[in-house]
Amino acid sequence: MGKQFDLIALDVDGTLLTDDHRLTADTKDAVREAAAGGTEIVLCTGRGPSGALPVMEELGLSGTLIVHNGAATIDSVRRTVLHEYAIDPLYLEPYLIYSRNNGIHFDFNTAFEMMVEGMTPEAEEMYSRFYAQPKLLAPGSPVPEGLLKFTVFGSKEEMDRVEADWRGWTPHLQSIRSGDFFIDVQHAEASKGAALKQLARARGIDRTRVLAIGNYYNDIDMLTFAGLGLAMGNSPERVKEAADAVIGSNEEDGVAAALRQYA
Repeated sequence: MGKQFDLIALDVDGTLLTDDHRLTADTKDAVREAAAGGTEIVLCTGRGPSGALPVMEELGLSGTLIVHNGAATIDSVRRTVLHEYAIDPLYLEPYLIYSRNNGIHFDFNTAFEMMVEGMTPEAEEMYSRFYAQPKLLAPGSPVPEGLLKFTVFGSKEEMDRVEADWRGWTPHLQSIRSGDFFIDVQHAEASKGAALKQLARARGIDRTRVLAIGNYYNDIDMLTFAGLGLAMGNSPERVKEAADAVIGSNEEDGVAAALRQYA
């Protein structure tokens, strides 16, 4: 039987990786089997390249990566940007002022770089888990050129409060809850779904030949764009409702089982 999908988009955290950020042997094998069958595998993540490339390398893959929640599509071999949605610094100003005034930890992300104005022990531990090595800027520095994503990090309660405060802010930017402890601010049109659609069009692949697997709110438009969108068993209810089917959790090798069943 020929392959059913030409393009498979996989979220990373909470999907490919277990809760302690590991790739299991079974998941690695299943992803490699799908790739060996001629299907293009694309990691679609809220991480930047520095956090996504080690996962790609561990899977034994190379090629295209969708990073920063779709704000950038990059060629992992040439380290070049194929497509990006940049932020106008003017629109970011209220988010930046709010974060500085409320002592919320934040980072700036260009396609390949991450920058912070300060570091807490919690943030340091978090960055090491995600393979990120932020560059330190002087407090109050101007917004970096080529900014694609502004991320705040804190406790779940803190992020719940920030999310509520930011609801309905500038229509030019969107704030996306990309995890319990993170909120990403980016261009209003940037999303994993938009980046995946653009990539499929560039490849001449119909959406019916695209499979997407994810577990969080920032995966919803990717799951609904794909011909088959699968939500992990550990997904919030709203994500499960948006998917075509629900599979095993990230602690049960859900991706491995799904790839063998559907791809």
